[in-house]
Amino acid sequence: MTTPVCISASRAAVFPSFSSYVRARGPVLLRTARSLTANPSDAEDLLQTALTKTFVAWERIEDHRALDGYVRRALLNTRTSQWRKRKVDEFACEEIPEPDPVPAPDPAEAQVLRDAMWRAVLRLPARQRAMVVLRYYEDLSEVQTAEVLGVSVGTVKSAVSRALAKLREDPELSVAA
Repeated sequence: MTTPVCISASRAAVFPSFSSYVRARGPVLLRTARSLTANPSDAEDLLQTALTKTFVAWERIEDHRALDGYVRRALLNTRTSQWRKRKVDEFACEEIPEPDPVPAPDPAEAQVLRDAMWRAVLRLPARQRAMVVLRYYEDLSEVQTAEVLGVSVGTVKSAVSRALAKLREDPELSVAA
């Protein structure tokens, strides 16, 4: 951050201590401004505004050892003012608009699909069925499934892959979906 406040040459000559203050404390004050806003560009604008207010009041500030507190207060007051002035998109209307009701899924159709899925799983070979049940109904990992069945993880992966391919091709499931 080079010079956060544009100062005319004549005023800068009158207040050389303001320029040196901004150069020395600018980065710290910018961090404070960034903590008040979500956007870095907004933080720079906020600091610019607060430093402008400080510059205007520079002659009236009696204790220059308390400048950081003065600028922080200007940052906070400016941010509060910005927040209060934000546009609110609310409009008065005679009726409250209600969203179109979304039809709830029919529980009977969901049950038909579950039953079809179980029948399809029961048609799988015993080993594939055991792996699918452990992986997807018991929610075990591939490693845990391999340990329970006493096989390798690769065996679980390939058998489950083949079982899922059979389930995708099952005619009863394609009709139920």
